[in-house]
Amino acid sequence: MKYVSKAIMLLLLLMLALPLSAQEKPDEEINKVIRKHGLEKSKVMETASWLTDVYGPRLTGSPQLDRATEWAMNQLRSWGLENVRTEKWGPFGRGWEANHFSMSAVSPNPFPIIAYPKAWSPSVSGTAEVVIFDVQKEEDLGKYKGKLAGRIVFIEPVRETKEWFDPLAVRHDAKSLLDLANAAAPASNDQRFNMNRNQLSDLKWALLYDEKPLLIVDRSFKGDYGTVFVSGARAKEGRAQTANAEVLPQATMAVEQYNRIIRMIEKGLSVKATVDLKTTFSNADGMEANIIAEIPGTDLKDEVVMFGAHFDSWHAGSGATDNAAGSAAMMEAARILMETIRETGKKPRRTLRIALWTGEEQGLLGSRAYVAEHFAEVEGMGNVKALKPEQEKIAGYFNMDNGTGKIRGVYMQGNAAIEGVFRPWLDAFKDLDASTLSLSNTGGTDHLAFDAVGIPGFQFIQEPMAYSSRTHHSNMDVWDHLVAEDMKQASTIIASFVWHSSQRDQKLPRKPFNLSPRPATGGGGGRQ
Repeated sequence: MKYVSKAIMLLLLLMLALPLSAQEKPDEEINKVIRKHGLEKSKVMETASWLTDVYGPRLTGSPQLDRATEWAMNQLRSWGLENVRTEKWGPFGRGWEANHFSMSAVSPNPFPIIAYPKAWSPSVSGTAEVVIFDVQKEEDLGKYKGKLAGRIVFIEPVRETKEWFDPLAVRHDAKSLLDLANAAAPASNDQRFNMNRNQLSDLKWALLYDEKPLLIVDRSFKGDYGTVFVSGARAKEGRAQTANAEVLPQATMAVEQYNRIIRMIEKGLSVKATVDLKTTFSNADGMEANIIAEIPGTDLKDEVVMFGAHFDSWHAGSGATDNAAGSAAMMEAARILMETIRETGKKPRRTLRIALWTGEEQGLLGSRAYVAEHFAEVEGMGNVKALKPEQEKIAGYFNMDNGTGKIRGVYMQGNAAIEGVFRPWLDAFKDLDASTLSLSNTGGTDHLAFDAVGIPGFQFIQEPMAYSSRTHHSNMDVWDHLVAEDMKQASTIIASFVWHSSQRDQKLPRKPFNLSPRPATGGGGGRQ
């Protein structure tokens, strides 16, 4: 009898488990159609080309971003998405474009210089002697007073370069994926960002603004062989994009030429260089906007599955891996879903909402503004005071912002309950090399704004490729460094995850949440 009772108990447990396993099992018919449109009939690289070759770069506030926004909205409408709109947020501040930039050494021997202006630098033109601003301690500041005005000032020392004997681009291997799979849940879900500034650095910049050089130059903090990593200028106070902010002309130079000029000066030579920078400021009202579009749901249409990526970029390249890759993949996922609906006749239960964010590079500004408008009362840098009714209506949010690499899995952001949901969905794509679920957090991009207010928000584990070593925020962030097969794979998996999130009887499981301060800060194109 004891053995019979155990057998009956086991059978009952299996019967109780059947509805759950049946619910989480992916829809093979839907996945087959999604694969066809995502892998065989992809348009993701064409979309990416429009966003980069034609409408890149897309600096927040710039006229080029406005043109890219109009194109993306028209494209989403042409695919059949509904309620295509922008939602304003702000104020962000002024827009900026570099209309022309050139820089050359003129003496003791001339040569062209590879450099890029920093965003929000004003126009400048002239020829001046290069001065090395070498301040190691506060006492060093005195020797430069009265000697920097009208000069081209190098503010950093030589950076040693080393030849590359390892590949610049890498993919995950068995060990790195195993490490992610075995990672423990984070001790805290807070995504804090250290904004402390170095006191000596502040004193150096205060002197520079007092002296008013012709041009302030640093060298690319990483990269070589002409790759330049460049972002925004430093204002005298506050953010450089703020209306009426005082900003001196600033540029970032390729490390090899920066080092060469310093070595010449250290030999006792006087080096002169010429610069010609023409910029325009725009965006008179200071407001910005996110792009929103929807695929309406059916019986659960009041609930929403969101998927998105940041649409803005920095300005030296055309914003390809950061983040036309993510935006194009999310747009492609929306197109795939529309084609799947038309072909199968099946419709999503929940409303599917794509969001393309702006202001991510300046601190997740667009997504944080959206979350504050719709889901929570947020004070300052992330103190959640109260949740809004819409917060209960969103099933989850999926984000892509780690470059062109294919999806290898999902960061679960410490949400252990989601593993049983995601596992069968991900197993359906084992043949496309996607199989890893990690409890660990990943930071630096827009899913954090959702996670910070108790909404399940996820970033995908992607192949590293040359994102950190070559393309992220650099002049080499261009369409040519997107990998077509990886982009197809990513958009296909995203479409499947969004679809299956829409079809569940229940919303995606949530982590425990309270209203203690949980700042969603960081920004800057994603970190793995």
